[in-house]
Amino acid sequence: MNSSYSRLDDGSDSNKGRSTSCVTLAVVLGCLTVLGIILAIAVLERPSAPKDHETLPEEAAGSDFSADQCRMILVESIPQHVKYKANATFGIPLEKAWKDLLSIAKYQVDVVSFYWTLTGDDINVNSSSDIAGREILKALGELPSRNVSVRLVSSVPGVPTNSTDFKTLKEKGVQVRKVNFGRLTRGVLHSKFWIVDRKHMFIGSANMDWRALTQVKELGVVLYNCSSLAKDLHKIFQSYWVMGLSNSSLPQPWPAQYDTPINKEHPLLVKSDNVSSLIYLSGSPPPFCPPSRTQDLEAILSIISEAERFVDVAVMEYFPTTRFERPQRYWPFIDDAIRRAAFERGIRIRMLISCGRDSDPAMLPFLQSLAAMNDPHHHISVQIKVYIVPVGNHSDIPYSRVNHNKYMVTDKVTYIGTSNWSGNYFLTTAGVGLVISQHAPHPIWKAKALQNQLKAVFDRDWYSEFAVHLTDLKPHPDCALSR
Repeated sequence: MNSSYSRLDDGSDSNKGRSTSCVTLAVVLGCLTVLGIILAIAVLERPSAPKDHETLPEEAAGSDFSADQCRMILVESIPQHVKYKANATFGIPLEKAWKDLLSIAKYQVDVVSFYWTLTGDDINVNSSSDIAGREILKALGELPSRNVSVRLVSSVPGVPTNSTDFKTLKEKGVQVRKVNFGRLTRGVLHSKFWIVDRKHMFIGSANMDWRALTQVKELGVVLYNCSSLAKDLHKIFQSYWVMGLSNSSLPQPWPAQYDTPINKEHPLLVKSDNVSSLIYLSGSPPPFCPPSRTQDLEAILSIISEAERFVDVAVMEYFPTTRFERPQRYWPFIDDAIRRAAFERGIRIRMLISCGRDSDPAMLPFLQSLAAMNDPHHHISVQIKVYIVPVGNHSDIPYSRVNHNKYMVTDKVTYIGTSNWSGNYFLTTAGVGLVISQHAPHPIWKAKALQNQLKAVFDRDWYSEFAVHLTDLKPHPDCALSR
């Protein structure tokens, strides 16, 4: 991958030249067409979502009512020197959220990140903007002295750096494992999440990187007092942890302790502040998902298929192809779902794609093809913008100044993931998604619903000076797609 931050974040160099097998839940299928048929059937058979924003009865599609409060907080990082107009909506700063999770930890912290670079020294950069990362590293290292067990997981292959984070933390009693996804699935571990005391959790786009706190635009969600979901996420963590052993091999099937009662068909129902939420976790790649776990691709396709008015997508990179193999292959499943929603059902589509200094220009024709569908006369609305983070005086910091978000919000559902939208992320690469459908009376919806807040954040970015329509894109030093 040629995109500046995606080359760092997505391990493309270590994936090139590898062949990718198309795998479903339990069997190896011969081609992507079969996968598409199975997913299409799954979407067709999916029960329809509740209409409007009315409070759900307890016997609705969710699992048993959870006593958990599941307080959900939107969190994000805004790169330094990126300013919005007054009265804009923002999530809680990611730095504050991470520090809060570390401060309340009582006995266990589990963290998954593709790579770890929490200090400028890790990448040979001298910048005062790494202070937040250094403070997170220090706080993590102090946890064992408070009798808090800390387990960290990252990927092999990963990102070549001079990082000493693991060495520093291991000396303080932190346990570390690296999962060789290259050997197991010919991919990488691209998930990014925290679990604290098996009751609080973070999922989002941010790796354990000081730039994620001050130089890269990130978005995620923290859930407090949500034991049912945190314990479910712990099953995914545990699958990584076990596969981090040097002699590991993928079980077929996964043992029963990795099964989940929480999925698309049986989401967790929680109620807080008069807001009812149906929640589940999705996962990839298929070989890491027991049959009861909703796969990430299926979750995304179902969300698009069930939208009734609009689909807003913010992802760093969008390719209807595979990316990290030669030859590359056409992979149209998400692209087809978007086109079908716009053409057949008149759903308004807006896509906000990141453009940085080293973004891959090969993405542009696919985006232009989608945007060419836009035809108000025939009630087809497909709008695409690129989001350009100004580099300014930060050009000495590599793989930064980019919008790294990976989320979708519709009139029905919020989806916050850890994957870019191209084939390998859903076939060979580890990722997780958090799917939330909320319902409440209108005044409470506006004030309390995470879905409404995320929609406001998308609108803030969409109408900001940093978002440019493809048709208005002119040569820009900070956007490779414009050159």
